[in-house]
Amino acid sequence: MTRIRIGTRGSALALWQARHVALRLTELSPRTEVTLVEIVSTGDQVTDLPLADVEGTGFFTATLERALLAGQVDVAVHSHKDLPVAATPALAVAAVPARGPIEDALCARDGLTLAALPRAARVGTCSTRRTAQVLARRPDLDVRPLRGNVPTRVARVASGELDAVVLARAGLDRLGLERHITEVFSVIDFLPAPAQGALAVQCRAQDDDLIALLAALDDPPSRRAVEAERAVLHALGGGCSVPVGAVAVCSGAVVALTTGVFAVDGTRALRAEGRGTDAAAVGAATARRLLEMGAAAILAASDKTARVSGPAPTEVS
Repeated sequence: MTRIRIGTRGSALALWQARHVALRLTELSPRTEVTLVEIVSTGDQVTDLPLADVEGTGFFTATLERALLAGQVDVAVHSHKDLPVAATPALAVAAVPARGPIEDALCARDGLTLAALPRAARVGTCSTRRTAQVLARRPDLDVRPLRGNVPTRVARVASGELDAVVLARAGLDRLGLERHITEVFSVIDFLPAPAQGALAVQCRAQDDDLIALLAALDDPPSRRAVEAERAVLHALGGGCSVPVGAVAVCSGAVVALTTGVFAVDGTRALRAEGRGTDAAAVGAATARRLLEMGAAAILAASDKTARVSGPAPTEVS
């Protein structure tokens, strides 16, 4: 009997994700006994900072990673977009399971779409990327920073505190809250965060037997798509707190990538596309095109790159 301890945050969405991985593991290996270990992250303890200031810095993942390194758990399950772009030494992402929905979605009062919201409607979001794309469409809206778990954010619309919120469709679907969705945004018109909808199943890099077991959960097209999208962030020197969107589609050996960098006030957007068979190279090359178009000035104006841990690389080979 193989025993595996999965570390997870205690939010409803994190627990769903960990239970999903646990179920898949027991289906693939019936002699595996899986237990969940709830761990409180810094992000769960510190609730007075806007997510845009801290996401992509390990704010929600570092505590789980420390538990892995200390041997307190064997596996950690993360929302892939929360991991810093620089991998933690001695740890490995052993599996990227088949990706969930990647779109962003609007949950609005009275079944309204974004275009139908009244002037100055209050829209909550935790993301500078979403803020920028909402304001590009509707500069008249009152976009406000948002914290709290997914059910709490949705409830702020029902209570009348907000007129709408913008959330990842994957989280709403996973928690059975899809009935609250009033509009699903096209991934091309409203670019998602790199790795949105994907999970990262992480373990210690030297645990060869465990890596072999977890590899059965891996979905190669999802892994390659995420690799291309996150390579954009790496080349731009940021995490998911910066106003950058990316979506990659794998068709056979070819990865097709669409990326964007957005001014937070919605007044400017740059987009670039790339194709190729090397996912990381496609992401890096597309990011370089964004930089040639002036992305560095937009990112500097967003005042977020200084909050990202680690150096900001200028090239990715």
